[in-house]
Amino acid sequence: MARKEMNLTGKLKQYFGFDKFKGDQEAIIRNLLDGNDTFVLMPTGGGKSLCYQLPSLIMDGMAIVISPLIALMKNQVDVINGISEEEGVAHYLNSSLNKASIDHVKADILCGKTKLLYVAPESLTKEEYVSFLKGVKISFYAIDEAHCISEWGHDFRPEYRRIRPLINEIGIAPVIALTATATDKVRTDIKKNLGIADAKEFKSSFNRPNLYYEVRAKTQDIDKQIIKFIRQHQGKSGIVYCLSRKTVEELAAVLCANDIKAAPYHAGLDSAKRSQTQDAFLMERIDVIVATIAFGMGIDKPDVRFVIHYDIPKSLEGYYQETGRAGRDGGEGLCITFYSNNDLRKLEKFMEGKPVAEQDIGRQLLQETAAYAESSVCRRKMLLHYFGETYEKANCGNCDNCLHPKTKIEGMNALLIVLCAIAAIKENFRTDYVIDFVTGRPTDDIVSHKHNELEEFGAGEDEDPHIWNPVIRQALIAGYLKKDVENYGLLKLTASGKKFIKSPQSFMIVEDKDFSEEDESDRGEARTVALDPALYAMLKDLRKTTAEKLGVPPYVVFQDVSLEQMATMYPVNLAELQNIQGVGAGKAKRYGEPFCRLIADHCKENDIERPEELRVRTVAKKSIQKVKIIQAIDRQIALDDIATAEGIDFDDLLNEVEAIVYSGTKLNIDYFLDDVLDEEHVEDIYSYFSESDTDDLETAMQELGDDYSETEIRLVRIKFLSEMAN
Repeated sequence: MARKEMNLTGKLKQYFGFDKFKGDQEAIIRNLLDGNDTFVLMPTGGGKSLCYQLPSLIMDGMAIVISPLIALMKNQVDVINGISEEEGVAHYLNSSLNKASIDHVKADILCGKTKLLYVAPESLTKEEYVSFLKGVKISFYAIDEAHCISEWGHDFRPEYRRIRPLINEIGIAPVIALTATATDKVRTDIKKNLGIADAKEFKSSFNRPNLYYEVRAKTQDIDKQIIKFIRQHQGKSGIVYCLSRKTVEELAAVLCANDIKAAPYHAGLDSAKRSQTQDAFLMERIDVIVATIAFGMGIDKPDVRFVIHYDIPKSLEGYYQETGRAGRDGGEGLCITFYSNNDLRKLEKFMEGKPVAEQDIGRQLLQETAAYAESSVCRRKMLLHYFGETYEKANCGNCDNCLHPKTKIEGMNALLIVLCAIAAIKENFRTDYVIDFVTGRPTDDIVSHKHNELEEFGAGEDEDPHIWNPVIRQALIAGYLKKDVENYGLLKLTASGKKFIKSPQSFMIVEDKDFSEEDESDRGEARTVALDPALYAMLKDLRKTTAEKLGVPPYVVFQDVSLEQMATMYPVNLAELQNIQGVGAGKAKRYGEPFCRLIADHCKENDIERPEELRVRTVAKKSIQKVKIIQAIDRQIALDDIATAEGIDFDDLLNEVEAIVYSGTKLNIDYFLDDVLDEEHVEDIYSYFSESDTDDLETAMQELGDDYSETEIRLVRIKFLSEMAN
């Protein structure tokens, strides 16, 4: 046995130059060599291809690899022929070949030269190929991207359902099915449809620790955000996925116009153009590929450093596989996804007109994707849970939700209401139904089941309506609930859930993120900002000098966050300066010119190429609210009345007012201070800020002591900044 094992490792070294196998590769290959059917669930980048490439070179006969990805075929055939002493060891048959090329492939197969044949499923169904392959000794069949066989998979292809009958016709041989993404439901479908129910399963961990996951709100300036992100990762390879060919073409053109080496890639382009683009990407003549999600790229490039989703994918499996193209060498892999409720509605609309069963599956898959995007739970934990794997750590440290965690709230009562409701309706309904039931919505469905007559109906009507989705999602992750695999989406109680009903305990949850009305996202900013430390130091010196000259604390001139952005974005005129956080027209005019001169000189002396487009931070709705607040203060309306009129609480109003004065707009709130604050308190706090070198609230509260409330300090700070800075 030892000699045999050494021989297999020797073959690995001989053909691929590796000294040892990765993960389950050796066990998978041995199982196949022994003539057994095999099922492999291995994440992108885990080394799936080797599991069929190496045995094909060792075994008698020729292996057939069925793959939907024409791009991947060419790529892998080149790799195998590159490690072989002669050409023709690997070939592919697909729609991109002409008759002369097909004849050449057939000749190499008949003379026994070819060990590995890649075939598109559509090609395999052609009678001429079936007849030809009947006369060839087949060592085994490898079904790559096997999730395509299942309607629950993210890229269902009907022709994959015909594979088993074709295998029976061409000639029985062992089958190895491989996929990078499959839930329990999909895995069951694959084995059943391929007729390999008894196949030995090899399941690798889905965790890719080197991948950073982030979801950003999709706003109108998405193109600008993407350009900025790519520039911050200049020269690195990346993929941008879009849902439509039109968006692919338009975005690729925008990137090229902004001096980014990019090209479009989708099924509507002719095969020669696709092949040319693929080679340019692999050879690093272009940095960025813009591709449709529907058309799998299948490019085996280990150093893709970022994957951006311009549109939210249709399923979590699709998302996982596409993000999995980043960082396959174990290095940096940034996965940025843009999400909006509008995109979700568009995708749901696309399903109209399809068969009801297909619509139902599509909507459920979309709901899982939306849950992932909107949740504030660790993204790694959610992804792994979806694929049936438990992630034990509380904080992965490499996703936006873990780097910027939300405050947890107590969800014990809400969870108890949900669990009791699911028990009352006999564990026979999905999430939406359960939420309607607990909130007391008498929908036609609920009334027809007479569930509106149950005692538990409406038990949660007094709770925040936004709490139910996060409670159910996090209860699934915590193991209090499970989803029925066969009847996808039905919520069932687990033993832990039943125990919780009898003996409730604390259940801390994080609320979902609201994507309905959001400013451009800042999350992950710390990861992507390339701050110029030399310029930052000079800007701080200039701020200090300016402040001393005017007799004000440095923060009155510009906040630290403003200087940090200046040292990143290099604004050289007052118009550009106003795009910096915390710098409005008034502040730019009052203090800006020497700062712009300093930045311009620094760029010239150091040959710095500035980003042409600065990030615009305002969204129309927010701007309108700011204008309303300014007008209301000008009319001397009490601040608490303004908060009520705008439908926000008092602290949020103070946040808005602070942002307004920090940006350089002068506001006079004396009329309000005269009404609500003690005159001596105002003088003491004002005096403190006049002498302090920081505007930090916590520091002020410590220095001033318990005699002054946080609200008092914030109000006087607004007065001070407005008078001194503006």
